[in-house]
Amino acid sequence: MQFLIVGAGRVGLRTARVLSEEGHEVTVVEADAATLEELDDASVPFDVIEGDGSHEAVLEDAGVAEADALGALSGDLNVNFVACMIGKGHDCRTVMRIDEDYREEIYTQYASEVDEIIYPERLGAIAAKNALIGGNIRAVADIAQSLQVVQLEVTADSPTRGYTISELTLPADSRLLAFGKQDGALALPDPDAPLELGDRLVVLADFEVLGDVRRIVVGDAASAFANAEAEGA
Repeated sequence: MQFLIVGAGRVGLRTARVLSEEGHEVTVVEADAATLEELDDASVPFDVIEGDGSHEAVLEDAGVAEADALGALSGDLNVNFVACMIGKGHDCRTVMRIDEDYREEIYTQYASEVDEIIYPERLGAIAAKNALIGGNIRAVADIAQSLQVVQLEVTADSPTRGYTISELTLPADSRLLAFGKQDGALALPDPDAPLELGDRLVVLADFEVLGDVRRIVVGDAASAFANAEAEGA
C-alpha cells in the first residue's frame, strides 16, 4: 500500500517508519527547513518532500493521486484539515491529528469530514498506523525494534478460512498468542477451533514477516483495504 504523511514531527516520523518497516511505500511532506536538514543527515526508509502539506500542488508532487491513505499528522490543525480535504478529493482514506486539549465541539466539527481523527499525545504512532490502514489489521504494541504484536481478523478472502488453529501455518518468525471468536473474548488458542469469518488472532511477529502473516490470515492487503473502504462508505 502507498501512504502519504503530512508532518515530520515525532508522530509523523514514527508512523512513517512503522509503515515502511512493514513494506509499505511511504512519502513524508514537511515544510520546516531545520527538520528537513535533520532528515537529510539521517537514514530514513521513506521519501521526503519539501513543502506545505496544505497546498494541493505539493501533495500532487508527493503522489497523493496514487496514495491509498493520507495521514495529516502535523501540529497544525488547519494544515491537517486542508490536507485531508485534498486527500478526499483524490479518493484517499484520510486520518487527521488533533491535539487532545481541543474542545469537543471542534472534534465534532471535523469528525464528519475525515475517515478518522486521532489524538497522538494519548495514543501514539500505533494508533495513527491503525487508522491509516483501516480494515482488518490492528497493531497492538511494539515489543522491540523489529517485533510487533498485531491483531488480525479473518475475512472472506482469507486463504486459511475454514482451517483449524492446528492447521494454521505461520512464518517462522511469528507466534500465535491469542484467539477469539467473532463475538467472544480473546483466550489462549484452542488447536481444534475453526477459523471463521470475523474471528480474531493476536500474533507476535518480526516486521519482516508481517506481510506474510497478513496474507495468510486476512488475505490480500489491497483487498482488505478495499473492503474496509466499502464498509465505511
